[in-house]
Amino acid sequence: MRTAAETEVRRPSAVRALTALLAVTAAATVVVEVLNWWYAPEQGFGLAVRTGWAMLRSFGFLLLIGHVRRGRTVARPFGLILAVTTVFALGRLIVPRQGVPPLPGLLGFALLTALCATVVWLLYRSPALAGHLVRHRSRLVIDRSGISWRETPPRQPEASAWLLTARVAAFTYSPLMLVPALVATAAILDGQLLAVPAVLLWLGAGIATSYLVLFCTAFLLRGRSWAGTLLIVVTVAVLAVDLPLCWWLLGLDGLIRDGAPLIVAAVLTVYGIRRATHPTPT
Repeated sequence: MRTAAETEVRRPSAVRALTALLAVTAAATVVVEVLNWWYAPEQGFGLAVRTGWAMLRSFGFLLLIGHVRRGRTVARPFGLILAVTTVFALGRLIVPRQGVPPLPGLLGFALLTALCATVVWLLYRSPALAGHLVRHRSRLVIDRSGISWRETPPRQPEASAWLLTARVAAFTYSPLMLVPALVATAAILDGQLLAVPAVLLWLGAGIATSYLVLFCTAFLLRGRSWAGTLLIVVTVAVLAVDLPLCWWLLGLDGLIRDGAPLIVAAVLTVYGIRRATHPTPT
C-alpha cells in the first residue's frame, strides 16, 4: 500500500506548483477584496453584496485544489470559468461611479489578474498537467459484479472537455442573476415600490434557471443533442431577462458590472456546446 508521502512524491511538479498557486490566489482574492472595500469611495449596499459574492470565490479556488490533486478532468473548465469570473468580479468593483480607481485597487486587480492568467495557462498549456488531469468523477455503478462506486468515463470522451466547459459556465447563470437582483433590493429599501414585482421576478428567474440548467446539462452530458439546443434557448432567455432588468434597476453602471460577466458565461456556454456537437476535424 502506498503511503500519503509516496503518493505526493509521484505527483508531477507542475501539480504541486499549481496547488501552491491556487492557494496563493485564494488568499489574494480575500486580501484584494478587503483592500478594495477599505479604499472604496462608496461603501453602499450594492458594493457589500458584490464584495461578499466575490470573496466566496476563494472557496472556489480551494475546491479547485481538490480537483487538481485528484486529477479530475473537470479541473480545466472549472478553473477557466473561475478565473474569468473572478477577474470580472473584481474589475466591476474597483471602478467607482465617479473618478478613477484607487491605486491599491488597481495594484490588487493587476496582481489577481496575473495569478488567474497563470492558473489558466498552467491548466491548458502544461503537458504534465494534461497527463495528470485524466480522471472522471465517480458514480454509482450496478453491473454483474454488484453495486460499486467507481470512476466512470463519459460516453463521448472526445467532446467531454467542451461539454464540461459548457456545463460549468451555465451553472454560473443563477448566481450571476441573483447577485444583481439582491443589489436591486436597495431600490425597494429606498421606497421604489414599483421595483418590487421586477425584483421578485428577477429572483424567481434566477432560482428557476438553476433547475433548468441542471436538467439540460444532465442530458447534455449523456449525448442528447436536443439538450444542447434547449440550453442555448435557456441562455437566450436568461440574457433577455437579466440584461433589461440590470439596465432598468441598476442603470448603465449595473449593466456593465453585472451584465458583462453573464454575457461572458453565455458565450462560453454556447461556444462549448457548438464545439462539442461540431468538433473540429483533425
